[in-house]
Amino acid sequence: MKFNKYNTSYNIVGKKLKEIRESKNISQEQLSNKLALLGITLYQSDIFNIEHNARTVRDFELWGICNILGIKAEDLFDPNSN
Repeated sequence: MKFNKYNTSYNIVGKKLKEIRESKNISQEQLSNKLALLGITLYQSDIFNIEHNARTVRDFELWGICNILGIKAEDLFDPNSN
């Protein structure tokens, strides 16, 4: 399956996700483990690829990430982050 890109990125939330995750002192592995408790399989390598704009983000993954980080999806859509 071929995915469209925005400029050269597969997502526009990666940089902001990394910034927020690190500000809350949550590792990629910890985020992965917490997502698993919600029934969302997202490996540490998937989170790495999302944060480096090399992977798309599914809506339920975005919901889980926001739930765990205690943020709104809008918080990840920073027009100055790319």
